[in-house]
Amino acid sequence: MPEGGAPSAQVSPARRPSVIKQRRDFVRAANHGQRLGLPGLNLQARRRRAEEPAETPVRVGFTCSKKVGGAVQRNRAKRRLRAVAAEVLPATARPGWDYVLIGRREATAARPFPALLADLAEGVARLHAREDKADAARARGETPAPPADRPPRKSRGKGKR
Repeated sequence: MPEGGAPSAQVSPARRPSVIKQRRDFVRAANHGQRLGLPGLNLQARRRRAEEPAETPVRVGFTCSKKVGGAVQRNRAKRRLRAVAAEVLPATARPGWDYVLIGRREATAARPFPALLADLAEGVARLHAREDKADAARARGETPAPPADRPPRKSRGKGKR
């Protein structure tokens, strides 16, 4: 172990996720993916379609709104999210998926690092289990119901109010 007590994760460049930087990819994850609120962060994930190109099999994005705090607090939260993703995603992420990690106010920066690692690992496992269940239902010819823990999405368009 290196000094500081944390094991260093040596990840091959082929297994390292690329970073999502374009707004449209964040919006796709928000509108067409799954969401999960965890104590230290919010997680969004979606399986990309076959026709969507990607430079690596796994992509990850990081964001924090101004609700998290000023620039210093947002940057600290994003640094922690990047560190957590570097530890957890190489082992748990699935090829062809996009993951977006969103910082939470007063939680991401203050939560102990091991708890943040556990949050992300648990969240990715829960999202993949949910997707596996939906895939099994599709294979049987059933239409899977939306998850019970997620309310129906509200329209974001400029339609009638």
